Amino acid sequence: MSVPDRTSGTNGIVGGAVAGAAAYLLGYLFAYVTQASAVEDQLAGFNVFADLFGGDPIPTWQAVGWVFYNGHFVDTRVPSLVGGSQLTNLISQADGGSLSLLYVVPPVLLVVAGLVAGRVAGATEPVDGAKAGAFVLVGYLPLAALGAFLFRYSVGDGAVAPDLVTAVLLAGAVYPAVFGAVGGAAATLLSD
Repeated sequence: MSVPDRTSGTNGIVGGAVAGAAAYLLGYLFAYVTQASAVEDQLAGFNVFADLFGGDPIPTWQAVGWVFYNGHFVDTRVPSLVGGSQLTNLISQADGGSLSLLYVVPPVLLVVAGLVAGRVAGATEPVDGAKAGAFVLVGYLPLAALGAFLFRYSVGDGAVAPDLVTAVLLAGAVYPAVFGAVGGAAATLLSD
């Protein structure tokens, strides 16, 4: 009697989707908990200026979203004073410290999510585990795309937001597929 392959079935997809969504939400939560006060301090001057001229202050949760995406190497698009926009990475511009940790958190959470997905799918071979782990993309990608729009702050005719293309392709697709697959393959190696 053969054992059914659950890695590409419903268990593999659902397990991967749930683990991927959890990895995204935990990553943002980590960024918020560790960086919200520092981000709020950085925004204080701008928000006073915006309030003086009748503009809306930048919510801390949106600015933390920019930093969260910067942790995936997704730049933040900022309108330029002379027209157009420029790309910036707030983490690379910081003076070291705890912000650099945000480069490590998404891969670690995605490897763990892939590990969970591999276990839920019951993968026994590294290739099957990698396939199951890559399904974290199913939960991570929609949230990464949605977040790119939610973390958008309008400024005149432009907006400050994560760069949409890299937010979807790099943070939403490449990161979860690669790190999830690594975690899924590791799940089979750890079960032996």
